[in-house]
Amino acid sequence: MSMLKVLLLLPLLGAGLLLLLPSRRVDLLRHVASIVAAATVLCACLLLIDFDPTIGDIQFFETRPWNPRLGSNLALGVDGISLPMLLLATVLCFVAIFTSTAVRNGAKLYFSLILGLETSMLMVFAARDWSLFYVFWELTLIPLFFLIDRLGGANRHRAALNFVLYTLGGSVFMLIALLLLYDVAPGHSFAMDDMAAGSAQLPQKTQILVFLGLLLGFGVKMPIVPLHGWLPLAHVEAPSPISVLLSGILLKMGAYGLIRAVWTLPGAAQALQDWLALLALLSLIYGAVLAWRQTDLKAMIAYSSISHMGVVLLGIAALNEAGLNGALTQMVAHGLAAGLLFMLIGLLYERTHQRELAAYGSLNRTAPRFAVFITLTLLASVGLPGSAGFIAELQVLIGAYARWGGWLAVLSMGVLISAAYALRAIRRLSTGPERPFAGAAAGVATFADLTRSETVTASVLSAAIVVIGFYPAPLLGLMSSSVARLAQQFGG
Repeated sequence: MSMLKVLLLLPLLGAGLLLLLPSRRVDLLRHVASIVAAATVLCACLLLIDFDPTIGDIQFFETRPWNPRLGSNLALGVDGISLPMLLLATVLCFVAIFTSTAVRNGAKLYFSLILGLETSMLMVFAARDWSLFYVFWELTLIPLFFLIDRLGGANRHRAALNFVLYTLGGSVFMLIALLLLYDVAPGHSFAMDDMAAGSAQLPQKTQILVFLGLLLGFGVKMPIVPLHGWLPLAHVEAPSPISVLLSGILLKMGAYGLIRAVWTLPGAAQALQDWLALLALLSLIYGAVLAWRQTDLKAMIAYSSISHMGVVLLGIAALNEAGLNGALTQMVAHGLAAGLLFMLIGLLYERTHQRELAAYGSLNRTAPRFAVFITLTLLASVGLPGSAGFIAELQVLIGAYARWGGWLAVLSMGVLISAAYALRAIRRLSTGPERPFAGAAAGVATFADLTRSETVTASVLSAAIVVIGFYPAPLLGLMSSSVARLAQQFGG
């Protein structure tokens, strides 16, 4: 069996193994789930070792008929665009499982659903057939619905329903668009290459309509303003480890799908280039302003995610090598930073049952490890030089400036607003006066600092953010050939 198949099936087999274990052995369930998730990370690393970054085409490709009458195939493969997403997904799934120490009730269902969700997400990134992509795109909704609805906060039922309805609504338009492409694909095939070849036969207006259908489906998941209504509530109500997955990976599925849509319909993407940039700048500013106005830490990071995905959309809209490299780097950078932030905020909430900024005072003396990691991650999330976000935003800026020139001053405004809310949070959490907390005179000193295992997990994510910031060459080299092949369609 190929390493790619092992990578995709291992979490699913792990979920099946968990179902055989006794429900009362909560610690055993978490340890087994953590081992399976760690083994999946190892498989992704082995896949990376065998990957040749000088080849821009699909590697490890394998296919077998799934439904020959419909032209569907179980076609799998990775390139320099999908492999970073596979690595990111495996790492953050491990982080989400490893830090889920507070889950005691329903632990068997919880860990099984996360591992099932991991397989679905990995299949989305590895699929080379649009029907396979669509099936697993929809399958991610089932575990997420139950994870939010069963284990979320006070408004969890509304949050879960909103998330599913928004995503299903967008998926209807995506399905119609894919069926239109299927109709013109050679041999009526759902293979991504065949659909891309068939799309060239469509008139430009039809291509644009098909692209808009895909944009609605992927735009809900990213999310793009005004399709973002589900995101803040889902983030606030979801358990914090699930927020790590929502922000770190699920949003990237939307951006990844949009990149594949651009590759499939290059004429429509070029015709809508300026409109995509406008949507990107709107998301960037709108998300940053709303994040600045939040006092709930999870809501602040949720709205900041909208702003950061606006940067990703702007890089995609540039349709040149610098912009696309920046978009992909931002997807990785934001996945690491937002994942770490939600992990830290979740651990704070477990200890204090508070998420309001005003409830906290300085953590420097009483919880110095919390203070260091939160400060580092907040600064990294706004693109501090030396962090992965800086490399990403710089490339997006270069790529977008080549296309739109001075209009990119709007991007600078978004960065300034982001810096304002990040520095406000740092001032409250790390440099402000100590306050009485939860009725205790000792204030924030009444809860424990990060444990050794939590510190190791936070250190690994922080190290990845800093290493990419100072030495981005390996990541850029991994993506370069595939990005160059995509940008060639637009002369970029």
